[in-house]
Amino acid sequence: MLTAESNYGFRRRLNQVHKQNRYDKSILLAPGEVRLDDGWGIVIPAEASDFLFRLAQDLQDYLAVSMGINVAIRRGGVRGRVQTNSGSPAIVLATQNDLPKNYAPELTKPRGYKLVVEQSLVVVCGYDERGTAQGSYRLEDIMNLRQAPFIKLQSSVREPIFTPRMVHSGWGIDNFPDQHLNEIAHAGIDAILVFTCGINMTNTGHLDFNNLIDRAAAYGLDVYLYSYLKSRRHPDDPDAEEFYEKLYGNLIKTFPRVKGVVFVGESCEIPSKDEHTKGRLRLDPCPPGQEGDKRPSPGWWPCRDYPQWLRLVKRIMRKYNPNLDVVFWTYNWGRQPLEPRLALIRRLPKDISLEVTFEMFENIEKDGVPTRCVDYTASFAGPGYYFRTEAEEAKRLGIPLYAMANTGGLSWDIGVIPYEPIPYQWKNRWDAINKANRDWGLVGLMECHHYGWWPSFISELSKEEYWTNGDDFDTHIGQIAARDFGEAGAKKCLEAWKLWSSAFRDYPPTNEDQYGPFRVGPSYPLLYKDETVKFPDVPYAHFGARIMKTTYRSHAPEILPGEIRLLESMERKMLQGLELLKEARKSTPALREDEADRMILLGDFISRAVHTTINTKKWCILNNRLLAGVPEGELKGIHAEMAAIARDEIENAKNTIPDVLADSRLGWEPSMEYMCDPEHLEWKIALLEKTLAKLV
Repeated sequence: MLTAESNYGFRRRLNQVHKQNRYDKSILLAPGEVRLDDGWGIVIPAEASDFLFRLAQDLQDYLAVSMGINVAIRRGGVRGRVQTNSGSPAIVLATQNDLPKNYAPELTKPRGYKLVVEQSLVVVCGYDERGTAQGSYRLEDIMNLRQAPFIKLQSSVREPIFTPRMVHSGWGIDNFPDQHLNEIAHAGIDAILVFTCGINMTNTGHLDFNNLIDRAAAYGLDVYLYSYLKSRRHPDDPDAEEFYEKLYGNLIKTFPRVKGVVFVGESCEIPSKDEHTKGRLRLDPCPPGQEGDKRPSPGWWPCRDYPQWLRLVKRIMRKYNPNLDVVFWTYNWGRQPLEPRLALIRRLPKDISLEVTFEMFENIEKDGVPTRCVDYTASFAGPGYYFRTEAEEAKRLGIPLYAMANTGGLSWDIGVIPYEPIPYQWKNRWDAINKANRDWGLVGLMECHHYGWWPSFISELSKEEYWTNGDDFDTHIGQIAARDFGEAGAKKCLEAWKLWSSAFRDYPPTNEDQYGPFRVGPSYPLLYKDETVKFPDVPYAHFGARIMKTTYRSHAPEILPGEIRLLESMERKMLQGLELLKEARKSTPALREDEADRMILLGDFISRAVHTTINTKKWCILNNRLLAGVPEGELKGIHAEMAAIARDEIENAKNTIPDVLADSRLGWEPSMEYMCDPEHLEWKIALLEKTLAKLV
């Protein structure tokens, strides 16, 4: 039974990388397996670096905490030779340079590794030290899945398919404690993203970037800076060189070990001379006489002078880091016509990386209802037309291609949850991503935005999809279900996950929902007529309530009934899956009960968020009738319908409170902070009770 958590209590769980007591001692050693015990040791080369020594300590900690095995670390051997001290059983952690020549000729890529398991010797041979780390984490994955310190005899080679794999923090915006960095590395990810608005400055305050780069490197992670710096000079301006030297030159001069910088239209827009735009930054004041200018600001158009600007800032930054990865992301103008988009790509420098969002801007009809992927969504596997066209052009031109993929396990479908428990729908996305790698040379991924990365069974599955020789999906997910819900509960668990995956395919992605009830969940208010209200937030939030709207207006009121129908189907499947998971929970091993309970809470919270969105749409239909004006004789009936919705939504909000009390991660999002905790739910209930008094 879960105990209540105060706000941010989830961080205690995030800080524990190696979970306690994962060894189920009822499990028997199978033929062809090796058992690790206290008689084993961990051997690293005599000349091992601090990185390899820390890695050995990490494995030592895992064996002690998760498997109850106490082993010693010893330095042994010399470069080019394995020595295990008189033949004692040992796990050797080394690189190909530390082992006999041609020990692992199969390794061809950084971070790859060879794993050799014999009766009294396990060798993890990395292409480089980061590869050795990934091989060591693979040992943990094997034992976690086996629920015992048993490893199959084998000789296997695995290499990453994608690099970089970038994620934002799921602990707190731009906040990366060592434990979170370690967990990210364990998931096979190789880079983190930090919002940057100046030297050692993020949007939430001071951050020592060099210290973060040092700490990330200790876990085999690179650091990318996501630029929020204001580009207030056109490259033709006489002082442009001086301006960008101070802005970006000084940035990379101060942090020369940063791996890359990510530029996206809305954050790096320039005062463009492109006639399709207003020529000024979005938030700059409008000059007199230009109030009627309907053209977009430069951040939302593929301006013809972006390549000129990129060449300038690239040249300046690479004076201080010649290998800097300059990433140009076309997120903001994917809805614009094809030819201007491709024309921009054709003029880009060939030595930068082009990032394209995988699923956005696609028009999809669902059960007769027109929908459009307006922002990140897992409801459509992708790729969309926008991605396909730009990917094809990037391949033709030889420009390295990255994708904003959301495969960290979360999208903007529901804003205040840790991950979307829809493995079969994620599998569709992983398959499409891997196909894009084969078809268009997709090499890098951004796996989440500021809603952050969270370790879950989805990240376990994702890891296997993004490495060569990964575990077969159906076998792997079956093993996870059996581990987490017991052999007897595994079948119902898988059925539940299939229903939830199907449910999300019914999801209609709309701006009003993703910036409204789906962004904050059941705390979203229902406002009468043209009432307005400020959604409570905190001053230290990166965005807070600035990225949601409390005034709900449909983009297409005529399809509201169809959207409600889709969401009712989604809710029905979520609830059916929830009941199956509760049945599976009865078979859950004692060591996994807390995680099973949290997944049930997550499913319940999502269902309640869907219910809130259904009620919001029903309310909108009635509210629109009131705003349009109705005869006095119809007012009472409309008020009665609204009162019924209000009572139902009050009950829905009340029933959400136990969910967020038991799991403090529910209702929180890194850039907004808490949006659906008990305090916000009570606020919403009080608002609705006041509205209800007007209706009856």
